[in-house]
Amino acid sequence: MRLCFLVEEQYRYDGMPVEVIGRLTAWGHHVDVLRPGTSLIRVSEAVRAGSHDAWILKTVSGGPGLTLLEAAAAAGLTTVNDARSIRGVRDKALAAAIGRGGGLPVPVTYAAARPEALAEIPRGEYPLVVKPADGSSGRAVRLVDSPDLLMRMRDRLAGEGVLIAQSYVPNSGTDLKAYSVGGQVYATERCSPLHPERAFPERRVPLTPELAALVARAGAVYGLDLYGVDILLGPDGPVIVDVNDFPSFRQVPDAASLVAQAILDRARIGWGITAPAVSVPVPVAVPVAVRAGETG
Repeated sequence: MRLCFLVEEQYRYDGMPVEVIGRLTAWGHHVDVLRPGTSLIRVSEAVRAGSHDAWILKTVSGGPGLTLLEAAAAAGLTTVNDARSIRGVRDKALAAAIGRGGGLPVPVTYAAARPEALAEIPRGEYPLVVKPADGSSGRAVRLVDSPDLLMRMRDRLAGEGVLIAQSYVPNSGTDLKAYSVGGQVYATERCSPLHPERAFPERRVPLTPELAALVARAGAVYGLDLYGVDILLGPDGPVIVDVNDFPSFRQVPDAASLVAQAILDRARIGWGITAPAVSVPVPVAVPVAVRAGETG
């Protein structure tokens, strides 16, 4: 197969996608890499029908790669993930609307083009989690305890573009990051960026069948093939606080092979072939209970 990866400079040496590209090349596939953030790209030649079996995006949220991926989709090329679905999760305000509309447990979300507009949020909604609508990797996520603190942070927030605010979900200080790849769901537990004082090493954890089903439902609602879901185990049950396309897949065993195979399977579906011609061993994720705050 002939595949095209759109890779931002930030991810040039990152295991995702470097190891995936290496695995696909070792399996005999041709992989082209475009770097939309730093290279001059002759779009009229790069994006054309029949040029590649699939296009794959690994760029920052605000980077130009998504435009190229959308151009590839418009030319009838297969993309991993679907370009419209990526747009739907990279805009966090849009993602909240899609999630709640699809019946997912997503917090009530406010969006504002200017930080002072957030002052209209009722005091009873505090504490709030405020972050950029195009944020990623925990960038500029802030816990705001009161309207007074929000106003004192106004200058820092002013350069972040469109902001979203969500009511804080009480939790143990850990985030559950679930990854879906090749029909399997894996999860890790990590320190919340809102509670760095409770730092502990990231570790792989099992998922209950209910949480695994929630992750699968999120993929269906957002229309994603490869994705990650950030879940908080709050007092009223699990809450989805973020969804990412093509995440890091940290702690997933043999992640490079799993992701590479999923990309090939998606490309074959684009051909109209439902069954993969090649397979690699896939470890099975065994669903076992995990409790909020469990660290032992």
